[in-house]
Amino acid sequence: MTHLPFIVASYALGVAIPIGFGLAAFLRMGRARRRLAAIDPRARRGGLA
Repeated sequence: MTHLPFIVASYALGVAIPIGFGLAAFLRMGRARRRLAAIDPRARRGGLA
């Protein structure tokens, strides 16, 4: 019996999970920026980039 499928699956998970975490963090950061812009009075004056 070959262990190749298990090795390939572990490498695939080792790549997919960090990419998934990074994508989730990127999306959460965008949502947080939009929420902050909605409540921050400085954003309306153009003081915040």
